[in-house]
Amino acid sequence: MINLDYINNIEENEDLKNDSAEDTSAEESAELAPAEESKPENTPVEEASVEDSKSGEAGLTEESKLDDVSTEEVSGSSNDKKESKFVFTNLIGKKIGMTQLFSENGDVYPTTIIEAGPCSVTQIKTDKLDGYNSIQIGFSDIKNLNKINKSMSGHFKKSKSTPKKVLKEFRVDNDRNLPELGDTVDVNQFNPGEFVSVSGCSIGKGFAGHMKRHGFGGGRASHGKNSVMRKSGSVGAGTSPGRIFPGMKMAGRMGADNVTVKNLQILDIDYNKNLIFIKGSVPGSSNNYVFLRKN
Repeated sequence: MINLDYINNIEENEDLKNDSAEDTSAEESAELAPAEESKPENTPVEEASVEDSKSGEAGLTEESKLDDVSTEEVSGSSNDKKESKFVFTNLIGKKIGMTQLFSENGDVYPTTIIEAGPCSVTQIKTDKLDGYNSIQIGFSDIKNLNKINKSMSGHFKKSKSTPKKVLKEFRVDNDRNLPELGDTVDVNQFNPGEFVSVSGCSIGKGFAGHMKRHGFGGGRASHGKNSVMRKSGSVGAGTSPGRIFPGMKMAGRMGADNVTVKNLQILDIDYNKNLIFIKGSVPGSSNNYVFLRKN
């Protein structure tokens, strides 16, 4: 017969070992559980604190950057007039176009925008050497230097300025507090509210008839008149003098004349961009060169 007691003892010992192993595993899991629970509680707080510090530092840096940007914008947007060492109330500019400006009361003003200067003083004439006092200034640099001959290049080298497209000579009455050779003249010589005279070449209109060119009324349209409504009529006697007098108002080329418009008011000045806003219209089309003189 098989001894069943020995087998039963072995099974009981195995059951005891399994129970003890389960108890130890349960105890170890119970010991590890609070530790694991304590770790996740502490780490998020630390991570949150680190994230808060980083976000705070980032916010400070962003605020400092914004402050820097704002100060730069404020400094760049300043449109203050700079003090000039001399007085010269003439300037060369380029007509940009026309726009409208509104006052605080809602009044609208037709405005011409002129890019005035900066101009370089290229020559100074005196009464002793040249018989009169004047100052020559130049405007708009020439990009292609191959278009300049040696005489003009030597002329600009004397003033140590870059070659200019437009040169204009302005007479001066006195010889005190004037710019010197090589100085730069800009819009700081003008103030809003002042009056200036603007000269330039008017818009060319081609060949025009006497009615459009000189404002003639034309012939009568009734009482037996035929095809004389836009005729010029008689231009002089036939036998004596038998010729047309010089200056007779007839059809011909219209426009493209040197015109000066006086007493134009300066509404506003952008000193940073060298822009002058003048009330009314000035001679010439857009991108036409004009000459400004303070009244």
